[in-house]
Amino acid sequence: MSTNETAPPVDWLTPDEDRAWRAYLRMVTAVQVGVAQDLAALGLSEPDYEVLSTLSEREDGTSTLHEQAAKMGWSRSRLSRHASRMEARGLIRRAPDPTDGRGCLLVLTSAGWDVLRDAAPSHVTSVRRHFVDRLTPEELATLGRIAGKLSADR
Repeated sequence: MSTNETAPPVDWLTPDEDRAWRAYLRMVTAVQVGVAQDLAALGLSEPDYEVLSTLSEREDGTSTLHEQAAKMGWSRSRLSRHASRMEARGLIRRAPDPTDGRGCLLVLTSAGWDVLRDAAPSHVTSVRRHFVDRLTPEELATLGRIAGKLSADR
């Protein structure tokens, strides 16, 4: 690796900053792995559940591919490929977007609603076991404020 004399100096993490960063990464991984394993036992992935649950938040169970991708922090092409797999399983269907000739709508099917209704209680139990019940109400409130601060620009 060559050095660039015009590059600004690196503001390396202090030991406390590094410990906090690594603890955050381990926390996110532990919670995600636990919840993902519990969803897998139900035949769903985390992205499957995210698509189903966010579509269910809409009265008609419908969202544009673009809005859904933005909500999930995914590219449209990545979501499109995932939606194809969910569509093949009958969980969602695609429909033309009447406001955008190039776009499409993702629509929760009745089978998708059924899968979500069946999975939701177990998912909530999993989130409680791996996250909520391990923290005090004060810790949850603090973590909520921190998460809001870190995600404010998204």
